Amino acid sequence: MLRMGKLTDYGIVLMSYLATNRQEQHSAHTIADAVKVPLPTVRKVLKSLSHGGLLLSERGVAGGYSLSREPEKISVAEIITAIEGPIALTECVSDESHCEQETHCAVQTNWTRINNAVFHALDEVKLSDMLAPQRVPGLSPIRFYSSATMSNATIQDGEFHD
Repeated sequence: MLRMGKLTDYGIVLMSYLATNRQEQHSAHTIADAVKVPLPTVRKVLKSLSHGGLLLSERGVAGGYSLSREPEKISVAEIITAIEGPIALTECVSDESHCEQETHCAVQTNWTRINNAVFHALDEVKLSDMLAPQRVPGLSPIRFYSSATMSNATIQDGEFHD
């Protein structure tokens, strides 16, 4: 089964909350209360998102957390990468591959193509798309690339390059 970790799921929830409430900075405690996630978990996720460059944090009485960019400019792929590291479906598409089969593997190229397609799909979904109500007929936040576009696509350090 292919599944994101729970911390990544929480990260998207926290980022969505901050995107919806952009008018001010929010403390970890306020965020934890608002999204009903335990404070230690919220602190851990906020730290990862800050280190990933997705959040700004300011210390002090008037401090707190806020988005580093507009929600339209933050992708779900960036959120996942900030928390889990570069997106790699298999060992051989990771920058830190230690697969013994890598030198003679016949399917590595195909795994790279699949990984690129998944990354690209996640990169196309923006934080702002996650805020859109899903009851709107015909609205789909996911935009797919054509096969021609994906044929030249590569991922380096968790980022898409065409």
